[in-house]
Amino acid sequence: MQHKLSGGHLAALLTILIWGNTFISTKLLLEDFQPVEILFFRFLVGFAALWAVYPRMLKLRELRQEFVFMAAGFLGVCLYYLLENIALTYTLASNVSVILSVAPLFTAILARLLLKGEEKKLSAKFFLGFLLALMGICMISFNGSELALNPAGDILAVLAAAVWAGYSLLTKKIGSFGYPVIAATRRTFFYGLLFMIPALFVFGFQPDISDLAKPANLFNFLYLGLGASALCFVTWNFAVKQIGAIRTSIYIYMVPVITVVSSALILKEPVTALAAAGTVLTLGGSVLSER
Repeated sequence: MQHKLSGGHLAALLTILIWGNTFISTKLLLEDFQPVEILFFRFLVGFAALWAVYPRMLKLRELRQEFVFMAAGFLGVCLYYLLENIALTYTLASNVSVILSVAPLFTAILARLLLKGEEKKLSAKFFLGFLLALMGICMISFNGSELALNPAGDILAVLAAAVWAGYSLLTKKIGSFGYPVIAATRRTFFYGLLFMIPALFVFGFQPDISDLAKPANLFNFLYLGLGASALCFVTWNFAVKQIGAIRTSIYIYMVPVITVVSSALILKEPVTALAAAGTVLTLGGSVLSER
């Protein structure tokens, strides 16, 4: 049991260290590509990599399990990342990262509502922490002396956090099926890509091949496809299987710290006193709520 816990925590930590910089890569790619183009190429590379590592078909034991994989692909691959990528076109990468850190709070609420008997009752401390986190989100949304709120990107990021909570519970359910993690993750990717197809037509999928050949773009796509998608979804799903959805989601609290520092160093994004205070308040409220 202790070995499983250690392996689960290490897998979650590795995932977060990589995911903390995905906002930076996506923000850079948005200079040449639309959000849906980044999303499609990212998971296409990830899907191909998982096939190369585990070239075997996954045969499901029950038809109802297929619907769970479909729902996981729609929420965790298609809808979540579409909302995240569009949010990055409206607001700072550090803003999106911090706002998405409230995903564990949504996960705990959904677990309480949908997994009755498996989760403890939510205490007053939980809701106090949630309120503090929301106050922090409002502060980072202003992010400057002008205090001019641009809600579009921030609202999309909040919706993405709620969607990720639903995906986390579906991942926990998939883990209980007992299938190999790589094969299960690949099946989720397949449905995610399938659900993306309508979005390609809606958002005008017309990538410029010459932009794909640029070394910086190629590096960022490989980072997102091989590292942040193929590897990280496997390690994340493994962690959820080992230590549970809520305990794994706690590691999301580390993402804003990684992203804010990276955004300042790489993208030269400003870190105002208000944004810094909002980050601390959001993380503090989230941790208080989880404890």
